[in-house]
Amino acid sequence: MEREGKIEIFARFSCIRKVHLRVREVVIVSKQHIRFSPDLLIFAAENNPIMQNWIFLIMALLAGAALPTQAAVNNKLATVMQQPLLAALISFSVGTVSLILYCFFTGVPFRGLLAAKNVSAVAWTGGLLGAYVVTAVILLVPRMGVALTFSLIISGQMLITLVLDHYGLLGVPMRAVNLPRVLGVLFIIAGVVLIRRF
Repeated sequence: MEREGKIEIFARFSCIRKVHLRVREVVIVSKQHIRFSPDLLIFAAENNPIMQNWIFLIMALLAGAALPTQAAVNNKLATVMQQPLLAALISFSVGTVSLILYCFFTGVPFRGLLAAKNVSAVAWTGGLLGAYVVTAVILLVPRMGVALTFSLIISGQMLITLVLDHYGLLGVPMRAVNLPRVLGVLFIIAGVVLIRRF
């Protein structure tokens, strides 16, 4: 049975509190079991700091693990095709089709694409940067290995994030560079040197 309604969930994290969640669809399986839509989990995470921290931490770790895994998969594709650029093209094509299917089956309104005409020219360069990253990784992994390639990539990321944060470039929140953050980048660079030498 499907119905709209308000569900009260008593969640115990640091304390027990009442959370009112309004969901679009709730499927009642039995009196003891309720199956929730994905929106419910997202809403609950956004309204509970502890749950939010853990979910986003796991998402970030999985994303980090996915990058070198993707590199290895794309390298295998490039080896078979003997053409890194075509391998990158196939990788982006699969990703595009996957996103289209996800938006279709989850009900994301495609009319939102019309808003793209209002974005600045800089916003369109994200796709170019993504194409460069995927192609560069495909070219570098067989020559430098996954560990060294991504150590250098992470070093580059940390260096540019300091600049972006310090000056608030491209609309990111401004965060001044301080000694602990600089030391963190230096430790990462030291790790790159160790990986390179050993």
